[in-house]
Amino acid sequence: MFHLGAIALVMAFSPSTYYRANRAVTSRFIYASTWQVLLWFTLLSALVCQVVIRIVVVTAISYGLSQYALEMVVRVLVLELIPLSAAMFVALRSGLAFNASTALPTPVESANLSRVDFKRLRSEVVPQVVAGAFAVVSLAMVSSVIVLVLAYVNVYGLLPWGLVDYTRTVGRVFDPIVTIGFALKTVLFGMAVAVIPMAALLEESRKQQALVSPVQPGATRLLTVLLLIEAGSLAFKYS
Repeated sequence: MFHLGAIALVMAFSPSTYYRANRAVTSRFIYASTWQVLLWFTLLSALVCQVVIRIVVVTAISYGLSQYALEMVVRVLVLELIPLSAAMFVALRSGLAFNASTALPTPVESANLSRVDFKRLRSEVVPQVVAGAFAVVSLAMVSSVIVLVLAYVNVYGLLPWGLVDYTRTVGRVFDPIVTIGFALKTVLFGMAVAVIPMAALLEESRKQQALVSPVQPGATRLLTVLLLIEAGSLAFKYS
C-alpha cells in the first residue's frame, strides 16, 4: 500500500505523466468522480448540515449558550464531519459493493503483474488515484464553504451586521495549527481513498486469487485507515 502510494504520488507530481493522452484520461476520471456528483452531494450535505446547525443553535439558545453555538458548529461540522463524510462518499461511490470477480485480471494477465509495469501505472492507475484524491478534497472544500455560509445565516440572519463577530469566531477556530491539520487530514483522506483499494486490487491480482466476496478489495483496510486518521487528528487537536 505504501509502495504504490509513493509511486503514484511521485508520478502524480511528475510533468512527464501528463502527456496529451494521459491528461485526457485524468480529466475524464476527475469529471466522473467530482463534477458529476458535486451539485447533489453539496445539496445533500447542506440539507443535513442545516438540520444539525438548527438543532445546535436552538439548543444553545435554550440553555443560554448562544455565544458558543457558532464555534461548536464550525468545530464539529467543518473540521470533523464534512471531510470524513466526503471521504466515505467517494469510497462508497468508487464501489465498496461491486462484483469483485470481474474486476481482477484473468490468470494469464495476472502472471504478467509479478513485476510492476510503470507504464501501465502511469496511464491507468495514476489518473484514478489523482481523480479520487481530487474528489475528496473538492467535495470537502465546497461543502465546508456552504456550511460556513449556512452557519452565518442561522446565527445572524441575512443582514451583514454579524460579519465582524462571525469572522472573529471562525478565525479563532481556524488558527494556523488547526488550519494546517485540517488541510493535511483532508489530503490524507483523499490519498487513502484513492490508493488503498487500488493497492489491494493489485495485491490480489499478483496472488492470482479469485475473489468470492462482493466487497471491494481493501474496504476494511480503508475504513480502518480513515478512522485512524480521524482519531489521530482529534487526539492531536484536543490533547
